[in-house]
Amino acid sequence: MIPYLQVEDISKSFGDLVLFQDIRFAVGKDQRVGLIARNGAGKTTLLKIIAGIESKDSGSIVWQNDLRVGYLDQNPILDTSRSIIENVFASGDEKGEAIFAYQHAMASHSKSEMQHALELMDKHSAWDLDVKARQILTQLKISNLEQSVGTLSGGQQKRVALAAALINEPDFLILDEPTNHLDLDMVEWLEDFLKNSRITLLMVTHDRFFLNRVCTDIIELDQKELFWYKGNYAYYIEKRQERIEARSAQVEKASNLYRRELDWMRRSPPARTTKAKYRIDAFYDLRSKATQRFSNSNVRINVGAARLGKKILEAKGLEKSFGDLVILKDFSYTFNRFERLGIVGDNGTGKSTFLNVITQAIPADKGVIEVGETVVFGYYRQEGMKIREDMKVIDVAREVAEVVTLGDGKTLSVSQFLNMFLFAPEVQNAYVHKLSGGEKRRLYLLTILMRSPNFLILDEPTNDLDIETLNVLETYLESFPGVVLAVSHDRHFLEKVVDGLLIFEGNGDISGFPGSYTDYYDWKKEQQKLEQQAQKAAEPKAKPKAKSSSDSKPRKLTYAERKEMEKLSDEIESLENEKAEIESAINSGTLPHDELIGQSNRIAELIHLLDTKGERWLELMEIDENGG
Repeated sequence: MIPYLQVEDISKSFGDLVLFQDIRFAVGKDQRVGLIARNGAGKTTLLKIIAGIESKDSGSIVWQNDLRVGYLDQNPILDTSRSIIENVFASGDEKGEAIFAYQHAMASHSKSEMQHALELMDKHSAWDLDVKARQILTQLKISNLEQSVGTLSGGQQKRVALAAALINEPDFLILDEPTNHLDLDMVEWLEDFLKNSRITLLMVTHDRFFLNRVCTDIIELDQKELFWYKGNYAYYIEKRQERIEARSAQVEKASNLYRRELDWMRRSPPARTTKAKYRIDAFYDLRSKATQRFSNSNVRINVGAARLGKKILEAKGLEKSFGDLVILKDFSYTFNRFERLGIVGDNGTGKSTFLNVITQAIPADKGVIEVGETVVFGYYRQEGMKIREDMKVIDVAREVAEVVTLGDGKTLSVSQFLNMFLFAPEVQNAYVHKLSGGEKRRLYLLTILMRSPNFLILDEPTNDLDIETLNVLETYLESFPGVVLAVSHDRHFLEKVVDGLLIFEGNGDISGFPGSYTDYYDWKKEQQKLEQQAQKAAEPKAKPKAKSSSDSKPRKLTYAERKEMEKLSDEIESLENEKAEIESAINSGTLPHDELIGQSNRIAELIHLLDTKGERWLELMEIDENGG
């Protein structure tokens, strides 16, 4: 394995808070490594140190020479004064610069710019990359390349930054939460793209399906220690549990011995002579082992919910539009007790707006919403809550309630409940501004659950929450005695929490699916397969190819294949001639601007056609030569 990255004895602290100390690991060529840790443990900080964006206290980062490294920040900072095209293609890379010049020339009115851009595209052989860039931008639903980045939402900017990272074809790519703000189709496409590329990866993501399908290795940062697992997420879960059980057994053994030694220390003061000093030293070592704590995500919470009556919520004939954008079109639905619905659909189809309409935060244009008298909404908004940065964590929680009532009627103090929600005592007394983004999200979720809602509305709750918190939330929702309505792109979360789906298809069309996300995914793939088969059946059938008389003998070209080969030769010659004519016309400088743009686009199409037809011609030629 060729070592691309070596992290050697890296340490980082912020005042008294030690994130990690003397950690070391290496990432080799073709490895795709997922980094897992609790929020606040320093995942993003570690990635920034490796990317050279943030300083380290000690240690070294060693890269292989001449390695092209890409980095996607969790909250990327783009140049908002420039367009999408300028942010995506102006990378400093020769091919990227050539594509940028070409795209910019197409949007400008300068013939001289177009001529120069075409020369650059040919010089740096950038046509293939241009085709690939268009494919990536299309998959990420980025179309208007001239649009100013300053007019985009945070999620759209994240997609622009992701497109730039992928298009620039780095050897080593660092990704911080790449699936945030992507819809499900985009996430599935990104999985396939990364699996099929030769890019080496180091990434942080809470998407467990993504980790399982993309990663070859998992590293976990737990209690300032680093653990490496050579396998995907499923392998990591299995081996992590074995590690926890082994450590638990060691701690239990140390605890038993500690109790005996503690008894000796208490009842035998006269025995503490020089001869017994070794035993006294061993006692203090033993105490540190017996009292050590380690991360264990098998935490359960059972917050009580307000009593829910028979009538929940009924929507009748809802309609909502913003200008020409239709969000809801004659939507009616009656929510039932204990219903758990997931909401899926492309970005921009109005999922968040729908949540605001049914909670009456935004008025519907038409229709009626009837809410039962006993309904208590708990609304986790995608944009989060505004928390005073100068408040302590425990004071934020106390503003909601002094005690929390559990489902079994028992009560917990705010401090006990915070601890149950993975806020250790030392963190409870820390100021909010010291929390990571994920920890603030966890605090926000906690304040909602403390109000004992019986109708939970969750808008992208998995964004920025660590896997440990997600496990806690999912376990809670499994036994939640009320209604759950959740918008999420996290397939693992949907699979564990919901038993039905509302699918936002765009233009106000909403369909229902009675089943889990996996059921829906399998059904959707089957529908796509049937559509493809129907299209194939509608196409004219080609004549069957002649079979060879023996598997061991090379076959000859069939008559149809020979005719196809002759036709391809003529087509390739014609395409080459057309390409030469267009290049000559462009270089002449006499074409009107509109025609210049059209002809430039045609060149890209011709190159793609020549590649495709050339590959087929070579395939037939090989058969012909082998068949003699």
